Amino acid sequence: MSDRSFLFLVGAARAGGNTEMLARLAAKELPKDVEQRWIRLPEVPLPPFEDRRHGAGSHPEPGENEQLLMDATFAATDIVIVSPVYWYSVAASVKLYLDYWSGWMRLPVEFKPRMRGKTLWGVSVLSETPREAQPLIGTLELCAEYLGMNWAGVLLGNGSRPGDVLLDDDATAAARTFFAGAQLVTA
Repeated sequence: MSDRSFLFLVGAARAGGNTEMLARLAAKELPKDVEQRWIRLPEVPLPPFEDRRHGAGSHPEPGENEQLLMDATFAATDIVIVSPVYWYSVAASVKLYLDYWSGWMRLPVEFKPRMRGKTLWGVSVLSETPREAQPLIGTLELCAEYLGMNWAGVLLGNGSRPGDVLLDDDATAAARTFFAGAQLVTA
């Protein structure tokens, strides 16, 4: 059994959409002994994040869904954010999950040290040009940098209507090799 464990966090509002299709196509190429866990963030909703830094109190004890996501995050060596480009950034459920990272840094769980050395990946589908994905890519890359994670990049596809990404020959070809480096990078 591999010592690698991939957590796929799907942020799309529509189950089985283009971004998830592209991510699943890429994930099929992972070695069979690499554990994969898929979580659709809209199905494990988090309450609005409350920033309690600077004298506003401490982060509350995690609720059930928050604990599930925190435990899954810690258990993974590789975290894959699967989010379509929504208004030039990540889906709202992904942004909320990332906001919770701020709270987890204030819990006695050593969040930042436990994230160091993990690998962060992204998979996204957009409807026009790669330029519209720049803010999404920047968000993920800067999160990885801040936490001392390995940044593996974003697999981009193009599509609007359901199934369109499967017609994007460049994206489907890239999906077949996107995780190839996973065998080389160790956490």
